[in-house]
Amino acid sequence: MPAAPQAAGKTAIGLLYLAGVVQGLALVTFPAASTIFTSPAGFNLSSALYGAMFVPQVAMAILASALAPRVARRYSLRGVLIAGFCADGLSMALLAASPALIGSTAAFVLLCFATAALGLGFGAAVMALNTLVEGLSPGRADSAVLALNALLGLGTALAPVLVAAFRGLGAWWALPLLLAILSALLTCAFVVRGASLAAVPAGEASPREGLSARFRLYLAAALLYGIVEALNGNWATLYLSQERHIPSWEASFALTAFWGMVTAGRVSFALLGRWLPARWAYLGLPIALALVFQAIAHSNGAVTGIAGFAAAGLACSPLLPLSISMGGQEFPSRAATLSGELIAFYQVGYGLAAFGVGPLRELGGVSFSTVFSIGSLAALALAGVAWQVVHGSTPTQGSKP
Repeated sequence: MPAAPQAAGKTAIGLLYLAGVVQGLALVTFPAASTIFTSPAGFNLSSALYGAMFVPQVAMAILASALAPRVARRYSLRGVLIAGFCADGLSMALLAASPALIGSTAAFVLLCFATAALGLGFGAAVMALNTLVEGLSPGRADSAVLALNALLGLGTALAPVLVAAFRGLGAWWALPLLLAILSALLTCAFVVRGASLAAVPAGEASPREGLSARFRLYLAAALLYGIVEALNGNWATLYLSQERHIPSWEASFALTAFWGMVTAGRVSFALLGRWLPARWAYLGLPIALALVFQAIAHSNGAVTGIAGFAAAGLACSPLLPLSISMGGQEFPSRAATLSGELIAFYQVGYGLAAFGVGPLRELGGVSFSTVFSIGSLAALALAGVAWQVVHGSTPTQGSKP
């Protein structure tokens, strides 16, 4: 009877959607707790050490993004997903345990192990989640994948609010502990109820084309996007709290505003795809982002700061999905692996901004406002790459974020 397999498929998709929310929460829990890591009453990390904490995450995310498709073809997508959530659970468990080491040099080492596990989990789980949702949604893959990424974005937007709430209760570590438990429960569910997941093929390895100048443009776009996203996602709260002297609980709403508008923007631009050509958004939004960075650099209060980061989230929202979708249409023989390669370069850009701001501030004496002004240059460079991508390609039907 077809009803049972259909019900099993819906259950599996529901689990994948829930997993997307949990993955988003886990991903942003570290940046959302930035003031805890740098506060003298907390871990008392310098800006350089706070930035260095993300290096293991970026390295492991790049490694996982590169290896996950190959591992999935040898074992299964479900196996990659289970491994990813095991790593996520380990990361959150280590983070929850880290307050016990405050005041010790071992605390920073433990945090680095936690971010490394998160990078491994993110790189494996996100690849598997997108592929599984697409495979379980014949005839409506675009909307299903969009829904998954919107829910992942919902998790990223909720993380700063929840960290602030748990911190207000005097137990910020309870959020990573809760996420560790949820990751373990999801892993068990994927093992016990994941028969339909095991049936989704991982696909065959696609023949490798030459690394043309056109393909390198997409890689450059992903790298530059990683820089501008990490400037907002990793340093917004510290900028407003340390340099603009806004209370940390209020500054945390800037991060919520940024990730919330990233999520809302991706949905909105997808819905507006019939009237707003994706190519126009791809070219125009980096220019708008360069202006937004200047507004952020000159903001002097909570309202203007939060509004600036919300505008940055809207400007960032469709850029990475558009790089993946437009690149997939231009290089169809590599569509199966293109996403992983772009995510890897996105992680390189993310790492440059996540780590590089700390030494700029401590060794070069560069203020946060100057850092965000420099962010305009990265956004303009992204606009230049986008112009070359758009100028050299042919308009495609159905291109959307």
